[in-house]
Amino acid sequence: MSQPSASRPRTARRHDREIVALALPAFGALVAEPLFVMVDSAIVGHLGTPQLAGLGVAAALLTTAVSVFVFLAYATTAAVARRVGAGDLRAAIRQGMDGIWLALLLGAVVAAGVLAAAPALVGMFGASADATPYATTYLRISALGIPPMLAVLAATGVLRGLQDTRTPLYVAIGGFTANAGLNAGLVYGAGLGIAGSAWGTVIAQCAMAAVYLTAVVRGARRHGASLRPDAAGIRACARAGVPLLVRTLSLRAILMISTAVAARLGDSSLAAHQIAQTLWNLLSFALDAIAIAGQAIIGRYLGAEDEQGARAACRRMVEWGIAAGVALGVLVIVARPLFIPLFTSDPSVRDSLLPVLLVVALGQPVAGVVFVLDGVLMGAGDGPYLAWAMLVVLAVFAPAALLVPTLGGGLTMLWWAMILMMTVRLITLWLRARSGRWLITGAVRA
Repeated sequence: MSQPSASRPRTARRHDREIVALALPAFGALVAEPLFVMVDSAIVGHLGTPQLAGLGVAAALLTTAVSVFVFLAYATTAAVARRVGAGDLRAAIRQGMDGIWLALLLGAVVAAGVLAAAPALVGMFGASADATPYATTYLRISALGIPPMLAVLAATGVLRGLQDTRTPLYVAIGGFTANAGLNAGLVYGAGLGIAGSAWGTVIAQCAMAAVYLTAVVRGARRHGASLRPDAAGIRACARAGVPLLVRTLSLRAILMISTAVAARLGDSSLAAHQIAQTLWNLLSFALDAIAIAGQAIIGRYLGAEDEQGARAACRRMVEWGIAAGVALGVLVIVARPLFIPLFTSDPSVRDSLLPVLLVVALGQPVAGVVFVLDGVLMGAGDGPYLAWAMLVVLAVFAPAALLVPTLGGGLTMLWWAMILMMTVRLITLWLRARSGRWLITGAVRA
């Protein structure tokens, strides 16, 4: 009886080491990503208000166009990790190459569409006559960077599946540094204005993709994996990605509804909502890093046909999610007086923001478990369930949020609706995790 009891702390420590080794570099890479837009904004902002406004519109469109394909990273991580767990590195890299080829194909299609429809897309945002030309210019040039951006997503998934989150961190840091230098040099040194910022970002993205592809190609050659596109493998990657695409689009719809409702509550509420949403996204990076570790670890255990190890890892990561959520919630409450002045000096915005931040803080432990279980089920390749569960969440959230302007309660009530949304996600994910139906072992999910 004492041996199992004694082994549990050792197992927990082993999982802790794995989680930390994967999650910390993943967190650094996640934080580096939004810094690209921040650097662009800081450099372009000195050109003038119309240029900055144009950048804002174009960046929003590009972020949306790329973020819906984040499944390229998630699905590839799970598939590659299973092969790694099964001890077949050659097949793992071959699987990753299928994901990269799919990314390049999708990137070419999306880039062509954005290039052709750039003026119409900018017009949908209602940009001013002064800002529209700058937005169109930036969007058209930046569209050329979409294929490498999607290739980076897929290649990141390959390396995560191979249990390597350090390389993505190094590439992200290098890409950020190159982006900053190229933007400054092309915007001001070469006098290209906002076009220089777009070209600088495209060049940096191409360089990042080249580094990733070099790493994958070296691995393929080392293990004798083919680099040629395989139609059947690409179709399999696409099929695995469709449910995750549905999940992502449902989540995007939730965020759009919340912003639309906040806009109906007035400018002060919308401004406070934007601040709260920015903070929520920042906190999510820490929780998402644990989820990324979960994708890689769970996929590996299931590929190795170690159901008990997958259960134990899931349980330990949930504990990490709860602890991280509690810590982040306390941090939000304690640090409110420090970070609120960084965002606004408007008393009405502050009054709207203060109670919302309490709701944000209270929601962090729930978010911690949600993010972790989301990562666990992604690592298990349980995409169809995640898609249906997110559609249920959307069906619950949409009427609750849209009724806020009618029922009253203002922005605080809207954020309680957001917590309701997270709670429904928690219930659906928890029920699935407890059922054990996600525990399908083997090198390929049947």
